[in-house]
Amino acid sequence: MDLFRRKFLQQSYFICRILTASRPYSHFTQNYILASNLKPVLPTTSFSVRYYAKGKDKKKDSKKPTKVEVNADFLKTYVNYDQILSSMQKNLDTMKDEYIKNLSLRSTTGAIETLIVNTGGEEHELQELAQIVRKNPKTIVVNMINFPQTIPDVLQAIRKSGMNLNPQQDGTTLFIPVPKVTKEHREGLAKNAKSLFIKCRDSIKDVQNNAIKKLKKKDKVPEDDLHSCIAQLGSLADKFIAQAEHLLETKQTELLGGKD
Repeated sequence: MDLFRRKFLQQSYFICRILTASRPYSHFTQNYILASNLKPVLPTTSFSVRYYAKGKDKKKDSKKPTKVEVNADFLKTYVNYDQILSSMQKNLDTMKDEYIKNLSLRSTTGAIETLIVNTGGEEHELQELAQIVRKNPKTIVVNMINFPQTIPDVLQAIRKSGMNLNPQQDGTTLFIPVPKVTKEHREGLAKNAKSLFIKCRDSIKDVQNNAIKKLKKKDKVPEDDLHSCIAQLGSLADKFIAQAEHLLETKQTELLGGKD
């Protein structure tokens, strides 16, 4: 046994004697044996460790936007609700009418006759400016002899009608070839249907935004009521836009769902 261990055991022996002085002798032997097996213990340092979850392990909130109910009586307190409702409905009705008149697979004489032409700052149906006849199943003839000065406006109205028409001019007479129901024709009409939907959607949003601008200019509107009005106006606009989107989907199914 080396000198260091002998000294250590001697010290341990005397420590045990002191600790067991008031105990029965039988405990001394046990404590001595335990002390003889002791080894020097180095001081330790404790650490507080905090583990953080990795960003990729965190679950993202998948909460859907809360649905806002429209309270007509509440909105009437701060905005012209009836006018807003009427304006949004008017834009939706205009889209419906344009779909019926201008987006049929077979261009009809009736759709051409009721086509709106902007000329001289006024709106006129084409039948007010011209004589319209269907020469044969493939051609519609528009006679502009009475109002030849409106021909440029009429040509523009026909080309932008959404009916995928390409009129040809011969003097004061316009010849409108009726497109065949091909895949390209169907796709052209479907594209026009999307354009009319976007026009309707943007017009409804304009009504919403104008109402909000007027609301913000009013004095003494409680902040909570202001936020509630804005949310409800947005919900009202969304309802009309959802109807317009349904019309678009129905029309595109009609146009693209058949055989060429």
